[in-house]
Amino acid sequence: MQSRRIGDVQVSAIGLGGMPMSIEGRPDEARSVATIHAALDAGVRFIDTADAYHRDANEVGHNESLIAKALASHPAGAEVLVATKGGHLRPGDGSWTLNGDPDYLKQACEASLRRLGVEAIGLYQFHRPDPKVPYADSVGAIRDLLDAGKIRMAGISNANPEQIRLANEILGGRLVSVQNQFSPAFRSSEPELALCDELGIAFLPWSPFGGISRAGDLGSTFAPFAKVAAAHGVSPYQVCLAWMLALSEQVVPIPGASRPASIQDSVQAAELTLTAEEIAELSAHA
Repeated sequence: MQSRRIGDVQVSAIGLGGMPMSIEGRPDEARSVATIHAALDAGVRFIDTADAYHRDANEVGHNESLIAKALASHPAGAEVLVATKGGHLRPGDGSWTLNGDPDYLKQACEASLRRLGVEAIGLYQFHRPDPKVPYADSVGAIRDLLDAGKIRMAGISNANPEQIRLANEILGGRLVSVQNQFSPAFRSSEPELALCDELGIAFLPWSPFGGISRAGDLGSTFAPFAKVAAAHGVSPYQVCLAWMLALSEQVVPIPGASRPASIQDSVQAAELTLTAEEIAELSAHA
């Protein structure tokens, strides 16, 4: 599989988003582990998770623990860059809450370290801005974790251009990734993508197919993706990911998966070459 860089680490051009394996409607553990192993067998070397990827209130970090178990039982597990996040919480009732308090973020990182079973987290990201806490204070906690060697690289998620520039300044130019929602149905993060391209920071699109509830409609809602897919004899999902990869060398999509077949299809996008005309058509109609 083609590769991209996140900071100083070479990773697969397509990553794996772990959330569908841990929230509502999740598969059993055996199928989840099989999905992660299928990703590794296909060349995936980047997996995204978060301590908030869980279903019930008493299972914080479910996805982190699941990924750690799957990686420990696969020969390529040690080659994978695992990114996790802190600052977004799920009380267990289906809602999401925020906590950007610096002390909390440091405690959350320590808990993630234990669940992942590592001495330092490969990539740790501030999950979402908390309006009750100055953004600089929250990112300052990430800087402290980086300086203390608790994390090897630092990133942010759900950030706007001003926050990206501020975070990079607070981190002393060491911001390596921005993880924002981006898909044919959600294009509002294009300014952030352009800024990451300018600064040489990895841009990690989450929900690249439009989210769990809308992913199945990709080909029917956005006809050009189905048209290009038919021309290449591939799925619209491969076309969607190949289109994203063509937008910038900084893009590393992280499609979620809960079945081996899903990630096996997605990773083939890294080898799909679209023409300039196809990229222009997809960009115009997405």
